[in-house]
Amino acid sequence: MARPIRLFELIQALRRNRRAVSAAKLAEELGVSRRTIYRDIETLVTLGAPIDGEVGVGYVLRPGFMLPPLMFTEEELDALALGGLWVSQRADQKVAIAAKNALAKIAAVLPGQLMACLEIPALLSAPAHAPTTDGCDPAIIRSAIRHERKMQLTYIDEAGACSERVVWPIALVYFDAVRVLVAWCETRSAFRHFRIDRISAASDMNVQYPKRRHALLKVWHELDVASGRRQKAILLTETDTPIH
Repeated sequence: MARPIRLFELIQALRRNRRAVSAAKLAEELGVSRRTIYRDIETLVTLGAPIDGEVGVGYVLRPGFMLPPLMFTEEELDALALGGLWVSQRADQKVAIAAKNALAKIAAVLPGQLMACLEIPALLSAPAHAPTTDGCDPAIIRSAIRHERKMQLTYIDEAGACSERVVWPIALVYFDAVRVLVAWCETRSAFRHFRIDRISAASDMNVQYPKRRHALLKVWHELDVASGRRQKAILLTETDTPIH
C-alpha cells in the first residue's frame, strides 16, 4: 500500500473509532507493523491532524477533522453516487434536491479521472414502483427531529379514525412505498410508528421534549430487538404500531 493511501486509511480507521484505539489494532487493520503506525501517527500530527494519545495507551482523532473529497476512493464514490441516486428517486423533493446538490459539490472538486464515478455512475438504483405521497410536509418533521422538539399531529388510522397526538419525534424511516415517523407518543405513553401519508396535519410545538433523541432512539432499538419482530414488516404493514 502506497504511503499516502495508508495515511488516508489510518485517518479513516481513527474516525471509525470514537474511543482510543491501540496501535496493535490499527496495525492489524492496515496490515502493517506497529512501528509503522507510530511513524504514520507522528506524520499525521505534524501535518495538523488533531490526534490525541500515546504509545501503550491508544490514539483518538478529535471531532471536526476533515479531508478533501478528492481523497475518496473509487468504491466510496460509487457508494455515494448510488446513495444519492436512491435518495433523489425516493425521498421528498427537498431531500432529493439536497442529495443532488451534495453530489455536485463533491464532483466539483474531484480530479478528472474520478469525476466519472459521480457523473457516469457504474451502480444504478431502479426507480420506485410508485411515487410516495405525504399527508404533511416531511421538512417540518425533520426539523423537529433535528431540534428535539415536540410535535402536534392529526393522525388518521387504517380504519379512518382520526386522533390528535403530541409526540416526541426521533427518526424518519424511508421505504420505497411509505415514509414512517418513529416517535414517543404522549397520548399512548409508548413508542409509536406513524405513516406520513396518514398524518393530515403536523406542527412543531417549539417545545423541547425532556429526553435526548439519541437516548430515546437507543431505547426504541432495544425494545424492537427484544420484541422479536421484524421491524420492516411492522412499519410497512401496521399503523400506529406499539412496541411490546
